[in-house]
Amino acid sequence: MFGAVVVGMGTAGCVRIRDMLAPQPGSPAEKLTARGVISRRSLDTQEVSQISVEEAVSRDDIHVAFICTENMLHEDNIRTFLQAGKHVCVEYPMTMNYNAAVELWDFAQEKGLILHEEHIELLTEDFKGLKREVEGKILQEGTLHFTGGPLKPGFGFEAFSGIARLTWLVELFGELSVTAATLEEDSGKNYSKMTAKLLTSDNRPLTWIEERGPGRPRAKNINFRFDSCTLTQIPPAPRGAVGLFMQDMIHFAAKLVGQVSPEELQREKIRILHCLKLADKIQQLCQC
Repeated sequence: MFGAVVVGMGTAGCVRIRDMLAPQPGSPAEKLTARGVISRRSLDTQEVSQISVEEAVSRDDIHVAFICTENMLHEDNIRTFLQAGKHVCVEYPMTMNYNAAVELWDFAQEKGLILHEEHIELLTEDFKGLKREVEGKILQEGTLHFTGGPLKPGFGFEAFSGIARLTWLVELFGELSVTAATLEEDSGKNYSKMTAKLLTSDNRPLTWIEERGPGRPRAKNINFRFDSCTLTQIPPAPRGAVGLFMQDMIHFAAKLVGQVSPEELQREKIRILHCLKLADKIQQLCQC
């Protein structure tokens, strides 16, 4: 069994505890057991004790940390638990810059530890349906336009806080490069719009937009033009039988027990670092 601690008790942290207390039967997630929660707030926890970071890193019965804090705190928390010899599962984005992610990944590998970045957006039925629709088609050009409410403090630059959308584009169309990026902001209206111009490996243009402001619906709008058709809507799909965070926990636990091949681990690492490098480049261009 792998004793686990959850750091940060917002929505994701609470779901992590819930899933550990009732894991998918017969799955590797049954190998995880909740040993404690860490939060800045004083919690009235019934089933799991609230403990300090100092206690978590020193206890021999805690082997795993789930990092569910604000994005800006991810890097320091990952480093703290890796240094203590604990495996880490962290919500995306792992870090707020590419170089830090490379350093942490190298550190985890040196210590023989699993460092796993959650990407539940790839597990949604919506995305799976979209990927099936795109399969075999030749892209001419495309746009992914995300809208949502204002970001809360601590979530970082738009290219990192919205890296789930960038990950969609990389998974659908392969390795990308950044050619231009801009950021429009109106702090008085709590409004921002980031626009990134991307190219596929065969020089097909993609545009990624993250637009946020009060009252804006949370939505992904697509327009992908292929040689044979144009997709303007994500195919509707029923919700999966297993929750997204549970699916992610099963995948993480499978890594812990050695059920994921080195080749798959390497593919995942390459994709994650590629997306973080793109986000880094987009931020640099927006801040020029």
